[in-house]
Amino acid sequence: MTLDPSAIPTSAGVRPVERDGAGMAPAAMERDGGSGASVAPAAAERDASCGDRCGGDRCIEVMEEDTCCVRYVCMGPNPMMARYVYALIFLITNLLAWTVRDYGHSALGELQRLKGCQGARYCLGAEGVLRISLGCFLFFFVMFLSTARTRKTHDCRNSWHSEWWPVKIALWMALTAVPFFAPSPLIQLYGKVAHFGAGAFLVIQLISVTRFITWLNDCCRSEKNLKRCHMQVQVVSIVAYVGALLGIVLMYVWYAPTRSCKLNILFVTVTLVLVQLMTFISVNSKVKAGYLAPGLMGIYVVFLCWSAIRSEPHAEICNRKALVATSADWLNIASFVIAVIVVVAATFSTGIDSKCLQFKRTETESEDDDIPYGFGFFHFVFAMGAMYFAMLFLGWNAHQKMEKWTIDVGWASAWVRVGNEWLAAIAYIWMIIAPIVWKSRQVGSSSTCA
Repeated sequence: MTLDPSAIPTSAGVRPVERDGAGMAPAAMERDGGSGASVAPAAAERDASCGDRCGGDRCIEVMEEDTCCVRYVCMGPNPMMARYVYALIFLITNLLAWTVRDYGHSALGELQRLKGCQGARYCLGAEGVLRISLGCFLFFFVMFLSTARTRKTHDCRNSWHSEWWPVKIALWMALTAVPFFAPSPLIQLYGKVAHFGAGAFLVIQLISVTRFITWLNDCCRSEKNLKRCHMQVQVVSIVAYVGALLGIVLMYVWYAPTRSCKLNILFVTVTLVLVQLMTFISVNSKVKAGYLAPGLMGIYVVFLCWSAIRSEPHAEICNRKALVATSADWLNIASFVIAVIVVVAATFSTGIDSKCLQFKRTETESEDDDIPYGFGFFHFVFAMGAMYFAMLFLGWNAHQKMEKWTIDVGWASAWVRVGNEWLAAIAYIWMIIAPIVWKSRQVGSSSTCA
């Protein structure tokens, strides 16, 4: 099998040899006047040798520029496409949980025959969602245990992660079905544990988003990009900051129309204070983080505040936008579909960011056969995401009845969103002041020793 060399990370002094469709290196064709007649057998022999060395797995020839020697790198199965298959499995599980919750009573009458369901009472609705979630959690937790600490692409666990799809799909289907035979008390216990797993997922997600924003800010403000992208950075910073303030104004108009909406006024006002606080700290003379990061974080916390208010019960008089929609309204349906897609996308993007919890930055040179992302962390995030989507479909309350085509609605959901917003602001402020705090501590300790 062949592989695009541009997609392979290379270390200093090493470059992959790219071949054309005939399996010949361009340099070899140039030496032969473009015909390649005299070198074709040698190229074919090298390709066969490469395949033999790697046992049929992906293989590339890497030329070391210092010594002009060619060495073979066995890449193993391709894990980049595998992550999309796992995301598809996760999406199908979400849709299955929604079907069980909203249309299970009419579509899944056969569940009445299962003893644990007691006439389908405990296998549909809220408990049905928890059973589907438990099956998804078990699948990804098994994958986490079997792929944790994988480092190289030629590891046999890479083959298990990236291939063996018939076996894994059968395993997923079996683990999805097993919880429907479990007794109701066990499912209720899982529902309580899922609150903590969903909370862990939210914490990992906000850390990943915050670290990405600070990384983007540092990249744009580096000496290499500052002069070239100075104007673009300023424009994006102004647009983001103005957009955050505009969002706050709109929330005052839509969700706090009267003084009686004290809770919504509190939510929006705290968000305004957080945006101003993040901006003030970022432009402080000791921090000097600029306006880009606080602008983007302002957009993020405003979105979380909007999500929190939208999660309030639709009967709430201060939630004017929610009062307009009914359970069959096209806007409500579109919001539901978008919310499900966002859940899957957030789980996917967080899962491949295996370095988001590495607070101590270490510069290590990557090798050609390193895995592109942490398999164990990827599956762990999806396992926590299984608990998270269960809480969204149930409004973080298994005893609450959810309307059709609704997701993440209820006072519990609203307060979870608000807490997530405040925690995101705290995490950002800590990330930008932590280097200063640690530096001052190191200076103080060194002066004391002197």
